Amino acid sequence: MNTGLFIPCFIDQLTPDTGFSMIRVLRHAGQLSRSRMQFHYNPAQTCCGQVAFNTGFWDEAKHLGEKFIGDFMEYDYVVGPSASCVSMVKNYYPQMFYNSAWHNENNQLGKKIHEFTDFLIHVLGVEKLGSEFDARVVVHDACPALREYGLTDEPRRLLGHVRGLEVAEMKDSDVCCGFGGTFSVKHEAISTAMAEQKVRHAMETGAQYIVSTESSCLMHLQTYIDKQKLQIRTIHIADLLARSLPGS
Repeated sequence: MNTGLFIPCFIDQLTPDTGFSMIRVLRHAGQLSRSRMQFHYNPAQTCCGQVAFNTGFWDEAKHLGEKFIGDFMEYDYVVGPSASCVSMVKNYYPQMFYNSAWHNENNQLGKKIHEFTDFLIHVLGVEKLGSEFDARVVVHDACPALREYGLTDEPRRLLGHVRGLEVAEMKDSDVCCGFGGTFSVKHEAISTAMAEQKVRHAMETGAQYIVSTESSCLMHLQTYIDKQKLQIRTIHIADLLARSLPGS
């Protein structure tokens, strides 16, 4: 089974280590599951078109979407470390490509593309990675992961099997962090206040890390943390799991 690695442009440009972390975890999980899964990275891939779509540039988004479908249609599965970008493909491509030349290809892609934690549990069937990470963390349930992609307990199930890791629950874990793409630029004051609230709720639990599936949310929160010189950090779940693998 051939799986295409979808590395969103946000991660490719700003947090590339998260992409490498996902690959490392997937390869380890593939060995545990004995699935004979082969992972491939297509260097021609670019953006899925989410930013253009959300800001009203639908023609440009459709152009990017056509390229995305072409770049990934050959694989049996596609997996990416961002529920936001994956949900763009699953939920909004059908609108853009309905009854078009790409209609059938898009329908097939929508069935085989998965967010990273969902892929680990529901495709590879792996929850226990044999990992260890001594820390107390909280989980930020990002808006697109929860409300668009439909993730529920997948991140917490994976974290629950990490030895030495304590997962605390913060108040309003499913409330927006304030990023929202261009929302954070157009409504800076509101966005900053939402980040402050999210970080405060995390710190009230005594957590050392805020964990999420979304690098964009974590960047927004880490920027607030750094400016306020607070004693808490953010970490993508792929990075946490990769750092805690046996032999790390």
